[in-house]
Amino acid sequence: MRGRVDWETFWDLMLNATLETVYMVAVAALFTVAMGLPLGIILFITRKDGIHPAATLNRLLSGLVNIGRSLPFIVLLIALIPFTRLIIGTTLGTTAAIVPITLGAFPFFARIVENALDEVDKGRIEAILSMGGTGWHIVSKVLLPEALPALLAGITLTTVLLIGFSSMAGVIGGGGLGDLAIRYGYQRFNNQIMIGTVVTLIVLVQLVQTLGDRLVRSLAHRR
Repeated sequence: MRGRVDWETFWDLMLNATLETVYMVAVAALFTVAMGLPLGIILFITRKDGIHPAATLNRLLSGLVNIGRSLPFIVLLIALIPFTRLIIGTTLGTTAAIVPITLGAFPFFARIVENALDEVDKGRIEAILSMGGTGWHIVSKVLLPEALPALLAGITLTTVLLIGFSSMAGVIGGGGLGDLAIRYGYQRFNNQIMIGTVVTLIVLVQLVQTLGDRLVRSLAHRR
């Protein structure tokens, strides 16, 4: 099947694919933050000069994060097919695509968290320690509140990354705009669909970036 589709079919395809992409990105973002945030905190506090130094653990986790960040996502996507099938029962569809998307993104976010915490004023940490504060007090009362603007900026950046990952998931039938672009735009030589998916992805990225920037600025002004 080549050529254009009627506009009613076009809008139906675009709407369904967009909703699938939003679903994938939203759920993957939740899991990415849930996994990456504690990992980033552990990386920070177990440094040589951290509040709970643990050189062996830090080297191990840092190495795993570096490996996760260095793998091209398309390679990771294919390599995780057996694991995805084990967890979800299938490798097709939007829910299955969430597994490799999350595993590809959370090491990136963990490093963002570590770098954001590194910018917190060390004097605040020393003040809490001098008053007998525990590691939990430092994390909950100083590190996370002080680094919140940077963390929100990191979440925004990571969400944009997830949109790109969700598009690549279309290669293995992950659904969403990427899958639509491949099945209709590329395989059926339909420029109408291809252009529509590209424009929609650009709009999604711009919306996420704009909303994220506004939240960061709003939080920074309140502080």
